[in-house]
Amino acid sequence: MLEQPYLSIVATTRNDNHGGDLLARTQAFLNSVYHQATRTGLLVELIIVEWNPPADRPRLTDVLEVPKDGVPVVLRIITVPAAVHNTYGFSKSLPLYQMTAKNVGIRRAKGEFVLCTNIDILFTDQCFDRFAKKDLMSGNYYRSNRCDVPKKVLEYADPAKQLDYCEKNITQRFGKTQGQEAVGLPRFIYHFPRVAVVINWVWLKLWKLMHPRQFPFFTMDTPTCGDFTLMSKKDWLRIDGYPELDMYSIHIDSMGLWSACALGMKQEIFPYYACVYHIEHETGWDSGDVMKTIQFLADKPSLDYSIIHRGGMEMVRTKTNWNINKDDWGWANEKFEEAVFGAANN
Repeated sequence: MLEQPYLSIVATTRNDNHGGDLLARTQAFLNSVYHQATRTGLLVELIIVEWNPPADRPRLTDVLEVPKDGVPVVLRIITVPAAVHNTYGFSKSLPLYQMTAKNVGIRRAKGEFVLCTNIDILFTDQCFDRFAKKDLMSGNYYRSNRCDVPKKVLEYADPAKQLDYCEKNITQRFGKTQGQEAVGLPRFIYHFPRVAVVINWVWLKLWKLMHPRQFPFFTMDTPTCGDFTLMSKKDWLRIDGYPELDMYSIHIDSMGLWSACALGMKQEIFPYYACVYHIEHETGWDSGDVMKTIQFLADKPSLDYSIIHRGGMEMVRTKTNWNINKDDWGWANEKFEEAVFGAANN
């Protein structure tokens, strides 16, 4: 009988070259998982949900390099066909429902803990070392900083060389720091951690005094949480995964954190050095050009974060969930085509 994986990693994509170099970024992501699992000896289940694969392009199973013998990774590629995708009202303008696709992976994950991430992420040694310690706790949700790096990293084939390049070429960092969540401190203050902790403590006390109802979510680490949200499979089921909305995915990832907070889960942020690297690519909604952003979102219904914040505050007050998803969220009762590679076949 096969050993149950401690960690399931879930991501979604389709072979449409979204953002440019999509297959190269996806292969780098897979190679990063293979490298880190081999280095640490941690058995990992890697689930890629191929949502609505384009009919005129090769399937992921035909173009991605799968784990070699001896790599402790079970790769599962689960296909959600166009027939399912086309049941959504905005299927023509939204070719991929990112958070619903991740729910497909969450519902089918076999790991004790499930990490939802994206296909342009590379894992640091320190981040994966934390997984390998196997000291994660149910009742907690875990976050990691995301550090952007130039796509030049794809010119390096060796994952170790990629990490060396990333460490030296961070262009920007997203996320908060444990113990310093309440204040956007300048980076130099990290060299004086005791001072930073004191400033954070004082500011939290003042904020709690001035805004007592907002205190529980003042320190929530929502920036780029779609790239890294980790909790036990039991807790993912408890919050009903991500809300399944017929909308563009922006801010739906944050709704998952609000659910966890409202149901009493504790946030833990990995140290800044246990970050994940994000390979930069072209994008639509945050291109930096407001006119391009408006054009990108013109035919895609999407949420404003102020609405999420207000709804989340009410949820925390009443200790309830969004109550949007049906019992079969993640298409739990649907049998999808699945290809399995790696440790499962050894």
